[in-house]
Amino acid sequence: MPELPEVETVVRELRPQLVGRQFADASIDWPRTLATPDPTELADRLAGRRVVEVGRRGKYILILLDSGDTLIVHLRMTGHLTVVSQADPAGQNGHVRARFDLADGDRLVFTDMRKFGRIWLVSDASTVIGKLGPEPLGWDFTPEELAARLRGRRTAIKALLLDQTVVAGVGNIYADEALFRAGIHPLRNGASLTDDEVAALHAALRAVLNESIDKNGTLLRDYRTPYGTEGAFYQQLRVYQRTGQPCPRCGAPIERIRVTQRSTHFCPRCQR
Repeated sequence: MPELPEVETVVRELRPQLVGRQFADASIDWPRTLATPDPTELADRLAGRRVVEVGRRGKYILILLDSGDTLIVHLRMTGHLTVVSQADPAGQNGHVRARFDLADGDRLVFTDMRKFGRIWLVSDASTVIGKLGPEPLGWDFTPEELAARLRGRRTAIKALLLDQTVVAGVGNIYADEALFRAGIHPLRNGASLTDDEVAALHAALRAVLNESIDKNGTLLRDYRTPYGTEGAFYQQLRVYQRTGQPCPRCGAPIERIRVTQRSTHFCPRCQR
């Protein structure tokens, strides 16, 4: 699933393609893709509305309209957004789940092979994203804030990092990479971390996310940006999907376990 860096890359590519442009119509090809409202109301509320900003909250893409409504998209496993001409066959393939016609003849297309992606049009974005934790790259995400969210938690730290109410946007890749950089075993419970370990984890999270954004994210099997840019951060992965390979720090074989049903990669020697 695309995580914060991948979604941020999508947002940065969509922003210049959408801001200032006007929607003309909308249609839904797979009913369950649209969480709310119904397809007719979606088309009515979008018609004639201009995009004023494209942003991100956690793994959610936010398209803000001049009406005050927000079009929210979660890519989930295989979702993909691209802007094409309405006459372009690329917007007509079998995996198209939603089409948003623009007034100038182009179309914003949402394709999703596995059909897990979701779209909302809401007047209050907090109804969808209101329970998310802080942005790990935000000014208000401090070591003290992270410590407060881990305090008293007896859950494995890897599971806590995947909990979007604890911190927004972090998934399997960057949880593994940040824990490795911080030297923290993924099965340690959150409450057991010292202040120094929390500070190290906070710094590692911000570093790994920023570095990945600079590389357009990690190349995933089903991840594509609107421009088709390939994420290059996979070249810098130190533990994720490197089971059995030598730890870049100490040479011990990287191990893989499951935490909350998610594959988890770590160095048994460096991470304590």
